[in-house]
Amino acid sequence: MNPDAFVPSVNRRSFLRRSAYGLGGIALAALMDRGLIGSAQAAETSGRWKGVITQPHFPARAKRVIHLCMAGGPSHLETFDFKPKLKELNGQPFPESFTKGQQLAQLQNRVLKARGPFCEFRRCGKAGIEISNLFPYIQSVADDLCVIRSMQTEQINHDPAHAFMNSGSVIKGRPSMGSWLLYGLGADTDELPGFIVLNSAGKYGLQPVSARQWSAGFLPSKFQGIQFQSRGDAVHYVGNPDGVCQSTQRQVVEEINRLNGILAEDHLDPEIQTRIAQYELAFRMQASVPELTDFHKEPQSVLDLYGVKTPGDGSFASNCLLARRLVERGVRMVQLYHRAWDHHGDIENAMPSAAGDVDQATAALINDLKQRGLLEDTLILWGGEFGRTPMGQGTGRDHHILAFSVFMAGGGVHSGLAYGGTDELGYRSVDNVVSVHDLHATMLALLGIDHKRLSVKFQGLDARLTGIAGNVVKDVMA
Repeated sequence: MNPDAFVPSVNRRSFLRRSAYGLGGIALAALMDRGLIGSAQAAETSGRWKGVITQPHFPARAKRVIHLCMAGGPSHLETFDFKPKLKELNGQPFPESFTKGQQLAQLQNRVLKARGPFCEFRRCGKAGIEISNLFPYIQSVADDLCVIRSMQTEQINHDPAHAFMNSGSVIKGRPSMGSWLLYGLGADTDELPGFIVLNSAGKYGLQPVSARQWSAGFLPSKFQGIQFQSRGDAVHYVGNPDGVCQSTQRQVVEEINRLNGILAEDHLDPEIQTRIAQYELAFRMQASVPELTDFHKEPQSVLDLYGVKTPGDGSFASNCLLARRLVERGVRMVQLYHRAWDHHGDIENAMPSAAGDVDQATAALINDLKQRGLLEDTLILWGGEFGRTPMGQGTGRDHHILAFSVFMAGGGVHSGLAYGGTDELGYRSVDNVVSVHDLHATMLALLGIDHKRLSVKFQGLDARLTGIAGNVVKDVMA
């Protein structure tokens, strides 16, 4: 601002307004962790955000994460947790000793009958991990998997359970784990967002997923996940309008950023810096995104490996191949939501359909990353927001929070391992129980981060992904 223009503009009202910004900034700086402020300033110096963690807290085994989100809650009893006793009890009254006084979703105050698994299981790999025959391709990569059969969560309905799995909290406005990763570690790309989200849908059980699941919450919005479209152009308006050349577009971006820079000098608002960075990123994406989504250079053998029939058709298979291309280009976190797992009814048709959507592509992603030398430092997480009841709900299963299964692969996890266990009917995790906070703490540890040291002052408290809980499950780490 011109000093001569500033002097006559200082009246009582403008003085109070400007003082408020300054005092607010001082208060904000006092509330925030000073170490993080220093790290944040250092991270910004080169123009690209490099993260507030300049030195890993632990040796980092993973550099990036691909989260395969099975939205709707896959039944652990037809995926990775075979229960012969439940099969024997099929159709009979479910023992009240398991359920008395317990929270149920839609089965509360109903007559409960046991529902055995409708599919067979097979022991797979050198360790003999039991995996459902609905997943023959995943069975073939059993020696690369670390299956956790003893997960528990705290939320019994879909949206809050998704929020809890993603942010460690059901309170709206909390950062997702992808945002925490991007804030802590930065990204290895200038051409693409560091946190990208893709969606696909099956034929049955299409559980909705809201955009708040990849929100940056109280972190600056430049750390939020960016949703790419699964069909057509990955990003809307990625090309210039007719008559606008690249040099003209560059001039427009530079002028807008100049004006935003003037505004940033006058207002203490991190969102202004976000706006400047996002204009620059959007300009670079005009060149990087078309090349990213052009599968013509992928050999037919790779398309066949994933089961891609038509590249960019919106399928989970296409999204898995795109995820591999994203992590190759330095994206820190990729989330793939497949909305197909909410099986309150018709599970014997719906679950084979959902498994068929994801089975081949999941195994292909593991094999493809492994062949390219990327699996060893790419952490894959596969699973839903909760499990399913061992009691039937008509022709399906209800929501269940006391037991469910996930698996991890790559990124420094103990491969060929089945960890933890549930009781004989699959109702409750009883052996080496793993909470969602424990899972988050372990994932961060694999990325070289102490979950207790990645925090931001928010409303006077040290906010972090794991809240005040979470223990690293060292037994699942190689």
